Amino acid sequence: MATSKLFQPIQVGRVTLQHRVVMAPLTRYRGNSRHTPTDLLVEHYAARGSLPGTLIISEATFIAPKASGYSFHVPGIWSDEQVAAWKKVTDAVHAKGSFMYLQLWALGRAASVEKLKEEDPSFEYVSAGDVPVPRTPEQEENGEDAARPRPLTKAEISEYVQLYATAAREAVERAGFDGVEIHGANGYLLDQFLKETSNNRTDEYGGSPENNARFVLDVAAAVSAAVGEERVGLRLSPWVSLLDNLGNNPIPVFSYLVTELRRRHPNFGYLHVVEPRVQGLLDRTVDGESNDFLRTIWAGKRWISAGGFSRENAIKQADELGELIAFGRYFTSNPDLPVRLRENIPLTPYNREVFYIEGSPIGYNDYFPADTSISVAA
Repeated sequence: MATSKLFQPIQVGRVTLQHRVVMAPLTRYRGNSRHTPTDLLVEHYAARGSLPGTLIISEATFIAPKASGYSFHVPGIWSDEQVAAWKKVTDAVHAKGSFMYLQLWALGRAASVEKLKEEDPSFEYVSAGDVPVPRTPEQEENGEDAARPRPLTKAEISEYVQLYATAAREAVERAGFDGVEIHGANGYLLDQFLKETSNNRTDEYGGSPENNARFVLDVAAAVSAAVGEERVGLRLSPWVSLLDNLGNNPIPVFSYLVTELRRRHPNFGYLHVVEPRVQGLLDRTVDGESNDFLRTIWAGKRWISAGGFSRENAIKQADELGELIAFGRYFTSNPDLPVRLRENIPLTPYNREVFYIEGSPIGYNDYFPADTSISVAA
C-alpha cells in the first residue's frame, strides 16, 4: 500500500513533505520548570523526524506567561532561553531532513487558577465571557462553585493578538521553525470565543458568527503578517465538547470563519481539523456530526485531519480526499511511525500512564524503531 497518497509527497506552505503522515501536537510536560525545552525534547523530536520529509507539529506552547496556567513543564516561546532551547530542537529535526511547526497556545478559562497564581499572583483568570467551566468532582463533593473567569477587555484582546504575532515571529525568525500553528481548538482561549457556551459577550466579539470569529481572524491576520500566511496553520475542533465548550450548532460560526480565512488569506498554509469522533483523550462514534461543511469551503487547499486514525482509515481518507493525516498517541510509542505505516509493521502500543510524567525520559525517549522495538514503558 506504499502507493497510497498517504505515502506520496505534498507541498505545505514553503516545504515539500515526502509523505502525509503528520505528527500531531502532544502535550507531554517534558520541559524544565521554567517552561523551557530540554535535551529530552531534542532527542524526542529528532527521532520522530527520522524519516526525511516528515512534518512535526510541536506540543502546544505558551505564547506568554499570562497565557499559561498548567504545569510549569509546558514550554513557552517568550524568553531568550526558550528560543535558544527550541533552536536546538529544530536544528535536530532539520538535520534529519524533516520540518517542524510550533503550535501557539493560550489557555483562557482552561487554566488552573492555582497554577496561574503560582506563575504570577497578578495574573487574572480570563476568557471570552464570564461563563465558568463545569465543576470538578471535588468541587461538587465539597459544594464549591467553579471559578468564574473575567471577560477579556477589548484592549486585552488586542494585546493577545500581538502576543500571538510576537510568538510566531520568535518561532520562525529566531527558533528556526518552518511555520506556526494557531491553536484554535479543544476549548482553549480562541475556541472560547468561537463557541456560544463560553462566549456570552454583547460587544463586537460575541453574539453573532461574525463577532465570535473576529478574535481568531485578527490573530490569523497578525500572525500571517508576522511570518507570511503560507507559513501559518490553524487548528479547529467544531464538534469537540471538551471543557463543556460545544454550542448548539457550530456550523454558522465555523463556516463564516473558514470562508473569511480563505478570502482574506488566499495563501494560508493549512487547516488542521479534529474529527467529531474525538473528545479529549477519548474516541467516540458520532451520528450526524461531520466536518464536510468545512471541507467544501476549503476545497483545493491543504487540510490535515486528526482524530484516532488507524492505518486503514488513514489510507482511505488520504486516497479519497487527498488529506494529510495527523497521528498523536501512536507517535508517542513509535518514533518511526511513518515507516511502520508504510511497510505495515505492527505498532508498539502506547501507554497513557507515561504521557505526562514531568521532566522524565520514561515513556518519552525509551521507545525504539521497528528493528529494535523494545520498550521499557509499554
